[in-house]
Order: sequence, then C-alpha cells, then structure tokens
Amino acid sequence: MFIVTCAIIIQNGKILVCQRSGAMDLPLKWEFPGGKVEPGEDEKLTIIREIKEELHLDIEVMKRLRPVEYDYPTFRIRLVPFIARVAGGGLLLEEHADAQWATVDQLDRYDWAPADLPIIEQLKAEPAG
Repeated sequence: MFIVTCAIIIQNGKILVCQRSGAMDLPLKWEFPGGKVEPGEDEKLTIIREIKEELHLDIEVMKRLRPVEYDYPTFRIRLVPFIARVAGGGLLLEEHADAQWATVDQLDRYDWAPADLPIIEQLKAEPAG
C-alpha cells in the first residue's frame, strides 16, 4: 500500500484543485495536490515538501482530516488529507495540466480521481473554512 498525502489548500474561501497531466496515472482526473510519503518521512513534512516541489507554494498545515483507503485496479493507497493555507510562494505548475480555485459547492463539477471523492464528502460535512 502506498501512503500518499494531499492538501486542501484554502485561500479566500476557495480550495485549490489540480488536474493530473495526460502523462500521469489517472490522466486528466482532478485531485487535491500532494504526493507519496518517503520511507521514514513525517506525513506533515511530506505534504509541505510535495506542494513546494509541484506547485511552488509554501503552505501552513492547519489540521489533518480522516485518511481514505482506496483500491485502484493495480495498487492500493492510503490518502492522508491536510487542510492548509498558502503562506508564500507563487503558483507554478510543475506536473499538473491545470489548477483552479473552487468553492466546496463547485467541487462536484470536476472529474475526480476516485480516492479524492470521500475527502470531498468530508469537506461538505465539515466545511474547512
């Protein structure tokens, strides 16, 4: 099982959502950005590192949400979501095809990677801010 972190980055009441590139697994699906936890790496430090590498944003982690376990056809992941805010940097996409800011009510408009869907339900039940 892969342990993967993701960030629900909130700014001005909107959440940053990212579209996977055509070259990635699950091409062109939308997701909360993040990445794999390296062996021995702290989950919170992982999400800070991944967001800096992929999006050139510095984030401040506010809280951790309930992890999601999901079985894809060829692998299983444990997705660990964190609520965060932008603390610096400027958005620049290194790996994603697109990024947009959306309200919680707008999240249903996107074609999501399946593991992210339970996180959207958490956000609807307990709005993150």
